[in-house]
Amino acid sequence: MTTIAQKNDARRKLASPTLAMLPRVADSLSFLYLDAVRIVQDDTGVCARVGPPGGGSDRVYLPAAALSCVLLGPGTSITQPALSTLARHGTTVVCAGSGAVRAYAGIQPSSLTTHWLEKQVLAWADDEQRLAVATRMYLQRFGDAVPPGASLAQLRGIEGQRVKTLYKLLAQKHKIARFRRNYDPAAWEIQDPVNLALSAANTCLYGVVHAAIMAMGCSPALGFIHSGTQHSFVYDIADLYKAETTIPVAFSLHNATHPEQQARRKLREEFRLFKLLPRIVADIQQVLDPDSSPEQLDRNPDLVHLWDPDLGELPAGVNYADIVEDG
Repeated sequence: MTTIAQKNDARRKLASPTLAMLPRVADSLSFLYLDAVRIVQDDTGVCARVGPPGGGSDRVYLPAAALSCVLLGPGTSITQPALSTLARHGTTVVCAGSGAVRAYAGIQPSSLTTHWLEKQVLAWADDEQRLAVATRMYLQRFGDAVPPGASLAQLRGIEGQRVKTLYKLLAQKHKIARFRRNYDPAAWEIQDPVNLALSAANTCLYGVVHAAIMAMGCSPALGFIHSGTQHSFVYDIADLYKAETTIPVAFSLHNATHPEQQARRKLREEFRLFKLLPRIVADIQQVLDPDSSPEQLDRNPDLVHLWDPDLGELPAGVNYADIVEDG
């Protein structure tokens, strides 16, 4: 008599992907930013074309099979055949702002693994696990020891004090008499340069984080600290980097005549120096599942499973009536 579990084990041995088949997101997730080009499909592959069609335009072929995310900046167009090829290779396509510092919309391929989305949802839906993820996010920002067993309210207080101290230190460094964080869209034009630069810089950071979250297949809406908006998880992850990216940049522009524009330009260079996109991916993996090893990070997205509350994942494509009759 063959049990469901025995047939399940036998099928897994035949169907399990090898390590060579696994998309190793942790160390090889590739992002490509393009602007002012036309992306087309020709007989050779997907290429980015610069210049007028038929006018001796330059072509650069894209390694579609090796790309996990393509960021389309201003002045970019893409044909349907090229988009279909990227989708077949499991590449996420994001419509981004200049320098990839904003994410307006995105297309996720149907072949994208749900591995990290499932981890995110399971942790978000359980209060104990959600608290653990939120705590790891706070601890990553602090970088030093905190009181054992600190509550979420205490962690929020510690974070608030840390930011106030950072504001004070940067104000002293740049000889600013007094600074108070203020974000008022109704009175945007009368705000001081630091506040204008910080608001613009944070928006850019949110775009980069949003692009990374989409490339992983996670939900931007399911936050662990923030909630109630489609960008809750974006805000959670972006807060990990503000102290070393957007806040110092904003204070350095305290005398700028056009702080918003200068903040965006400066951040593009800062993001390249920090190599922020791959770092965001690694940090998301660590806060959602700190025990993951590189070999466990992803599974083959082509393997569809059935869910069972007792047995866990079962293989799809099996007629379970036959198994029940055998049992």
